[in-house]
Amino acid sequence: MSLIVQKFGGTSVGSVERIVSVAQRVSKTAKAGNSIVVVVSAMGKTTDGLVKLAAEISKNPCRREMDMLLSTGEQVSIALVSMALQELGQLAISLTGAQVGIVTEAEHTRARILHIQTERLTKHLQEGKVVVVAGFQGISRTDALEITTLGRGGSDTSAVAIAAALKADFCEIYTDVPGILTTDPRLVPEAQLMSEITCDEMLELASLGAKVLHPRAVEIARNYGVPLVVRSSWTDDPGTWVTSPPVKERSLINLEIARPVDSVESDTNQAKVALLRVPDKPGVAARLFGEIARQDVDVDLIIQSIHEGNSNDIAFTVITPVLPKAEAVAAAIAPVLRSHKSSPNEEAEVMVQQNIAKVSIAGAGMIGRPGVAAKMFATLAAAGVNIQMISTSEIKVSCVIAAQECDRTVAALKEAFDLDTPPTPHTPPTPLTPHTCVRGVALDMNQARLAIRQVQDRPGTAAKLFGLLADNNISVDMIIQSQRCHVVNGVPMRDIAFTVAQMDAEAAQKMLQAKAVEYGWGEVALDQAIAKVSIVGAGMVGQPGIAAKMFEALAQHHINIQMIATSEIKISCVVTQEEGVKALQVIHAAFGLAGSEKFIVPA
Repeated sequence: MSLIVQKFGGTSVGSVERIVSVAQRVSKTAKAGNSIVVVVSAMGKTTDGLVKLAAEISKNPCRREMDMLLSTGEQVSIALVSMALQELGQLAISLTGAQVGIVTEAEHTRARILHIQTERLTKHLQEGKVVVVAGFQGISRTDALEITTLGRGGSDTSAVAIAAALKADFCEIYTDVPGILTTDPRLVPEAQLMSEITCDEMLELASLGAKVLHPRAVEIARNYGVPLVVRSSWTDDPGTWVTSPPVKERSLINLEIARPVDSVESDTNQAKVALLRVPDKPGVAARLFGEIARQDVDVDLIIQSIHEGNSNDIAFTVITPVLPKAEAVAAAIAPVLRSHKSSPNEEAEVMVQQNIAKVSIAGAGMIGRPGVAAKMFATLAAAGVNIQMISTSEIKVSCVIAAQECDRTVAALKEAFDLDTPPTPHTPPTPLTPHTCVRGVALDMNQARLAIRQVQDRPGTAAKLFGLLADNNISVDMIIQSQRCHVVNGVPMRDIAFTVAQMDAEAAQKMLQAKAVEYGWGEVALDQAIAKVSIVGAGMVGQPGIAAKMFEALAQHHINIQMIATSEIKISCVVTQEEGVKALQVIHAAFGLAGSEKFIVPA
């Protein structure tokens, strides 16, 4: 039979009745002849309660003591689940992360797993026991044997890591929803259940705020080819399978800190079209990309920069053969966007650039590692390569550069990330049928935007800026570089905007302001009242109307788009925070993702 790892979250073990229900489910699976490892979280809101207790004692509690405190929540759960199994006549034993041998970095409250010592797990499984493991925790590799925790969502990470270490047949994540839905059922009750989703799509959705799976768990599943399924704790429905691409055998040592970048990709068959000074109002992007879609022009990267006055810039890349058609569309629509009330220097203008290349680093190990993108930018700076556009996703960072600099850029990146494989040509995923290309819609209400005015447009600027953030452990999400260039005292300047987690925003602003004079930057503006709404789907490539459909849905409801950023499988728009939920709902409806059933999430 099978070796299965099952994970049950806090709501699944939130009461005695629910613990008994979990034990019955586990016992039934074990009696069918399967070997079972169960990973559980702390009961209900236990962790929140412990955090609150600590706050009543100290405004800034020691991180070591926080790990000591928070790890106790899971210990309660594993003991009770093990007792419940024993009451049903099922052999069971509870083990803490330390007892299992989950060895982590010595980083309190945010440790990553280095390796898992499986001998004790294997011994108990061979004895016919269900092994009930405390999720979210491990032990440092130092002689001090310090208790560490993996950060919020760490039980998902524990479960998939154990499945990888044991080479389990599959890992089941049990939660309070029936699987992966097209969006958050708390915001759209008609959200539709997916039978399967790719790891890459799930990485994007998880990182965008979909709370069903933690991104680090998906990263491990993708890297080690762990079959993963998300199911409801309350029903026997099949749930959603998260599928991984074929993987090469890789070491289980340094499990979560292995090489974050797997490959370098390049594409020299690219051209850029930019519309400068378009009106900052609802409907502009919808009009432009609607016409582009009608001309059957497939767009790759789309960037809309932060506004300057009452206008902003929109730039996009296409493959070189369709450039004449894309340029003609942009040239035809530019006069329509002009107000005729402004001076010629303030009217919409089309700018076309050929001889560009897109160079990307790709890998599932970038999540939560601020230094990866910064290292790419620093590598380009050292090679004297200027960055014209930047696009980021959870599994890829892309830069548009001059075509003649492509080969040496690729060589420099391969050396920087210790890659001895040949560069990977740009090979987009196979297009799917139109009704399956968008798999989900996600909303992130926990971001803030920082905009730096008048940043020097020269090699090394991005490296300096994002290196500072990385050194302070601040992760950046969207990065937008304006297309409009101003020459100040003979130096070309552009604006650059990016989003960070709200909890990091003020610290980031303060740090960047302190460096503004030294580095010659202008104002550092902070906006915390934003939301990011995104569509995700591996089948978007080859479907020219997808972006236009998203933008049109927002325009019809008079929702203004403040920023746009895209990757191959994601399109993200920044809107005002108060319009975030509405934006998600109208986009979900526009793509016909609603199902016939309403999902009510248990309290």
